[in-house]
Amino acid sequence: MGEGNDSVSLEDEDWPGRLREGAEDRDKAIEELRSYLLRGLTRSLTHRYGGKIQVEDVAQVALMRILGALGTFQRRSRFTTWAMSIATRIGISELRRHYYRDVSLDQSTEGGNARFDVEDSAMESGEQAAQKQSIFTLLQKLIDECLSEKQKIAIRGSLNGLPIEEIAVRLDSNRNAVYKLVHDARLRLRQGFEANGFYAEDFASTLL
Repeated sequence: MGEGNDSVSLEDEDWPGRLREGAEDRDKAIEELRSYLLRGLTRSLTHRYGGKIQVEDVAQVALMRILGALGTFQRRSRFTTWAMSIATRIGISELRRHYYRDVSLDQSTEGGNARFDVEDSAMESGEQAAQKQSIFTLLQKLIDECLSEKQKIAIRGSLNGLPIEEIAVRLDSNRNAVYKLVHDARLRLRQGFEANGFYAEDFASTLL
């Protein structure tokens, strides 16, 4: 499929239907989506954080995540926008793991230094970009107002790409305790988003 036809074929197809188990052209749909993600990731992530990224690996991980989350897609946005936001979030997390490896916990988790990127993409409209900015602004507010101090540290470290193991070491804790902190923090943030009128699809990629 030629790249010049993306604006028509990629948006007019019934993507969830084609990607579900048992669909007649599922393999073809998966390959088309993989190629689309590769192009988008190459454009948006290659030079972030001063490092390189293996876009093929990120695209493959994103495909698995997208296929597993098809049931959460509510058609409130373009499927490709939703899928690319998931892939971009995964790519940013991978870059951050390397970038923050030698950064202190205080530097990576203090509210003033938390770095939550709003993914920039030429494929997004001004309205979509504004909605993402409002989601990230609300995210910062909810973290500050709704979480315990330990939950704040755990979720900020997680969102900024610090591995769970690293957060546990620096908190003098363990993996299971940190996983619970992150899980409980995500649940409270989800409740906060929903109380402010956002649907799960709006903020799912933010909290992956």
